[in-house]
Amino acid sequence: MRTFIGGHQVVSDTDFIELALGTPVELWLGVEGESEMERAARLDAARDILADNPDMPDDVSRVAAEAIEMFAPELFNVVPLTAPKAARRRPRRNGVAA
Repeated sequence: MRTFIGGHQVVSDTDFIELALGTPVELWLGVEGESEMERAARLDAARDILADNPDMPDDVSRVAAEAIEMFAPELFNVVPLTAPKAARRRPRRNGVAA
């Protein structure tokens, strides 16, 4: 089965992320061995993209949550924790027996 996003075929997880974000992953995560000047230029480009697309962080969070829910639904199965039995002691009675 083939997956397409906006007419582009997705062949790897990285392709899926890049097509969903609309930018290369390296722009946000950096690359090993980049110089300080390369890092500054990358971060400057990232700031420009975020300034032009203020909803992008929310969109990325939504896409990530949907992917987690689709592929790992057990992560969203929340079970309330009960208090330990020791915390359920009866109150002490201080007084004199009749």
